[in-house]
Amino acid sequence: MDRQLEKKRFPVKKLGMAAVLIAISVVAVWQLNPSQSRLQSTLTLQDISVATVEPRVLRESISLRASAVPQQTVFLDLTDGGRVEERLVEQGSYVEKGDPLVQLSNTSLQLDLISREAQVTEQMNFLRNTQMTIETNHLNLQRDILDLKYQIQTLKRHIEQSEKLHARSMLSEEELTSLRQSLSYQQSLLELARQRQTTEEAIRELQLSQLEDSVDMLTRNLEFARQNVSNLLVRAPISGYLSEFNVETGESRGAGSRLGQIDLPERYKLVASIDEFYLNRVQLGMSASATIAGQTLDLKVDRIDSRVTSSQFQIEFYLTDDIRMTRGQSFNLTLHLEDGEKKSLAIPRGPFLQESGGHFVYVFDEDSRRAVRTPVRLGRQTPQWVEVLEGVSAGTRIITSSYRDFQQADSIQIQQ
Repeated sequence: MDRQLEKKRFPVKKLGMAAVLIAISVVAVWQLNPSQSRLQSTLTLQDISVATVEPRVLRESISLRASAVPQQTVFLDLTDGGRVEERLVEQGSYVEKGDPLVQLSNTSLQLDLISREAQVTEQMNFLRNTQMTIETNHLNLQRDILDLKYQIQTLKRHIEQSEKLHARSMLSEEELTSLRQSLSYQQSLLELARQRQTTEEAIRELQLSQLEDSVDMLTRNLEFARQNVSNLLVRAPISGYLSEFNVETGESRGAGSRLGQIDLPERYKLVASIDEFYLNRVQLGMSASATIAGQTLDLKVDRIDSRVTSSQFQIEFYLTDDIRMTRGQSFNLTLHLEDGEKKSLAIPRGPFLQESGGHFVYVFDEDSRRAVRTPVRLGRQTPQWVEVLEGVSAGTRIITSSYRDFQQADSIQIQQ
C-alpha cells in the first residue's frame, strides 16, 4: 500500500539567522575597507572660494554702529516760568547769538519788579537823607572848631594887651586872671572838639561805606528783578542750529523746563552703544576706525559714559573740525580691544564657519585636485580674520565658501 509523503516546511527561523549573519558580514567588510566607507563630493574651482593660511597681526575688535552728534550743545532752560505769548523762530533754524526765540509773560515777575522799584526808591531816598545828615554834622563840627580857634586867637590877643596894661597898673590882676581862665577853657573845648572830630570821622567813614554797600545791594536787587523780566524774552545764548524747540503759543511753562537746544555746527563726535559685557574692557584712549565720506579715520575713545541703560553703555569719539556731517548720521565703526603686534596664523572669515562651527576645514592637497576634511582649533576672531591654533600650517590652502552642500563629505574631488 502506497504511503502519502508530507511536505517539509521551510525553516523560517534558520532563514532569519542567515540573513542577520550576512548583514553583519557585509558591515564588517565595509568597515574594514576605508576606501569604500568615505563619502566624497565633486566640485569645480568656480563653485568655491579659496584662501591661504598666513601669519597676520590680529587684534580683537567689535563692530559698532555710531551716530554723529555735536560736541557742544547748549540747552534752553527757563529760570522763571511763564506763558508763551509768541514763538519767533522755527526748529532747525540757524540762529545768531542774541537772536530772540520766544516771548513769555509772567504777571508775578512784573508786579514784583514794580514793587521792588518802589522799595528801592524809598530806601535810596532814606539813605541819601542819612548821608546828608552825616555830612551836615561833619560840617557843623568843623565850623565849631573854627569858631573855637577864632575865640582862642582873640583871647590871646586880649591877654597880650592886658598884660601890658597890668604892667602899667592900668588893669587889675583879677581881670587878667579871668582872661587867662577863659583862654584855658576855650583851649580845652578845642581839644575836645578835635577828639570828637577824630571819632566822628572814623564813624562817618564806616557809615558812608555801609551806606554805599546798601545802595549797591539795592541797585543789584533791582537789576536782578529787571533781568528776570527781561529774560521773559528768551534769546539765543550762542550761534548754532536750533535742533530742538518744543514750544507752542499759549502754553504755560514752569521754572526749569527745557524749551530746546542749540548745537554748535563746527565740531562733531560719534556716540556708540556697547553691551555691558565689555564695560570692564573698554578704556580711554582705545583705538578705533571708521569710514566717513569714503575716508578711513583712526579714532580713539575720548569719553566713557559708564551708566548702563537697557544693558548697554555709551562711548564717544571726538572728530576734528574738517569733518562735516549732519546730526543723526550713522556710521559703521570698529573698536579694537587690544593693540598687540604679535603675528598669528589666520584665515579669512567666510560662510564655512557657520556650517563647520569652527571645528574643521577642507584642506587642498599638494596638486590641488582634492580637498580633505581636516579638524582645526580656532582662537580669536576679528571682523575679517580668524586665528588658527591647531590643524593647519602657514601656506595651506583651504575652502572658505559655504560647506552646506558637502559638509558631511570626508573629501572633495576638484575638477580643474
